[in-house]
Amino acid sequence: MKINQENKNGIEIFSIKGSVDLNTSEEFKTLINASLEKSQKKLILNLEDMDYITSEGIAIILQATKNFKRRNGNVVLCALQDFVKEIFKLVHVDEYLNIENNLETALKII
Repeated sequence: MKINQENKNGIEIFSIKGSVDLNTSEEFKTLINASLEKSQKKLILNLEDMDYITSEGIAIILQATKNFKRRNGNVVLCALQDFVKEIFKLVHVDEYLNIENNLETALKII
């Protein structure tokens, strides 16, 4: 997994390439928690180049969403590959997450 981090007008954007799995989930969690510690309120997870995500990665995203909402913030996922989108649907978390088709739309609604 490789994560490209950028900040656009106060919106933190993580573009994730590769897989979030047992070997990479701790790094993923650390980056999200660092964002929270900086009192970041808006986070976009661009999953355009994500190959796969395990239940541990999904749990990290759900916890991040909960933590950001507690601070009156927001997490938006965007550009999910069809097979990654299917994983979210299979575990019935897609209805709890804010998922947009592309980064442009995510930036508008966050």
